Parts: sequence; C-alpha cells; structure tokens
Amino acid sequence: MLHFSTSDFDQWERFYRANFISTLSGYKPAMLVGTYNQQGIANLSLFQNIVHLGANPALVGMLCRPREASPHTLGNLETSGWFSLNSVQASFIENAHQTSAKYDAEISEFDAVGLELQKRENISVPFVANSEIQLALKVEQIIPIALNNTFFIIGSVQHVFLQAGLLLDDGTVQLDKADVVCTAGLDGYYLPRLLHRLAYAKPGKPVTVIQ
Repeated sequence: MLHFSTSDFDQWERFYRANFISTLSGYKPAMLVGTYNQQGIANLSLFQNIVHLGANPALVGMLCRPREASPHTLGNLETSGWFSLNSVQASFIENAHQTSAKYDAEISEFDAVGLELQKRENISVPFVANSEIQLALKVEQIIPIALNNTFFIIGSVQHVFLQAGLLLDDGTVQLDKADVVCTAGLDGYYLPRLLHRLAYAKPGKPVTVIQ
C-alpha cells in the first residue's frame, strides 16, 4: 500500500495536490448554485462540497471557497440572503462545468454556458430549467473558517421542485432515475447507480434488503 504524509503534500505541484486531496473524501454531489446580485444579474456556479445537515429543520450546508476565488457567489449570498441548488444531469455536464470559469460580474453564467434560467413566482432566486431537482434556500448562517479562509454556508430549505417519478412512496428521492451526476477530484464526473436499500439497522438483527 502506498503511503504519503504532509511532507509529500508540501512538495507536490498545486493541481496534483488538489486532485489527490479532493479525491480522497470520495464522491460528492455536483450542484449548481444560483443567486442574484444587487443589479439583478443571475449568477450560476458549480459547487461540490454540499452536505445534508438535518431534516427538521431542513438544513443544507455548503462550503464556499475563499472570497478572492469565489467573490460573486459569496457576495450575492451576503446581500440577497437566498440561493438555489440545482441538480446536474448527465445530459449537460459540460455546461455545468463551464460555470466554474471566472466570468465578470456583469455576465450571467446562464447566458455564457447555455443553460436556461427559470423564474418562479414569489421566489427570489434563479433556477436551472434543465435541472430535475431544484431547491430554494434561505441563508441562515455564514461561518468563516480561519484555517483556510473559506466560508461554510448554512441554508434552510424553503421550496423543493422535483420531476414527477423521482419521489418514492416512503419519501425517498431516487436520484439515479434522474441521471444525477456526482464528482470526485477537480474534474471527474460520475454517474452513480442504486445497489441496494437496506432496512433500518438494529443490534442483533440481520441486515435485510428492502429494495
């Protein structure tokens, strides 16, 4: 088995190190974050570090890069207090990936990368019409992380829009039915598939497959 330590990390080229470290934590969701700036221009950016924080209340956490690396999204979150999360389907990976390019603030990534902006009545965030899963979230906390100058965003889920057929009888949203992709590293996109759903685990009880 290969062995690496911090002394190795320090000697590696920047992108080699980033690829290595970011892949270690496994597959991550790929979602497009939609915001509006104060001029009403829609911003769209691909995020990978998104985590479920709780169901009651419904909270989602999102790691935002240092301000100098991602100034538009962070600034829009601070001023508007709202954002959308939009699933990435296999059919538009290239478009989604292109949103990570550093466009000027007056340019909307929706227009630049060829994704359709969807507006919904009385909800002040832009959605990606191409996405089969869309969430609108209110910013509850922005927590600066001094160790690497990043920001952890906590949002409460206010609205959810799903394509018909994704919602199962027990409340599960079956992501593979929508060809939702995930990521690993800086540029790897993967299409996961359901292997099993397992019954609730209890001590002394055998694990059983429910699907």
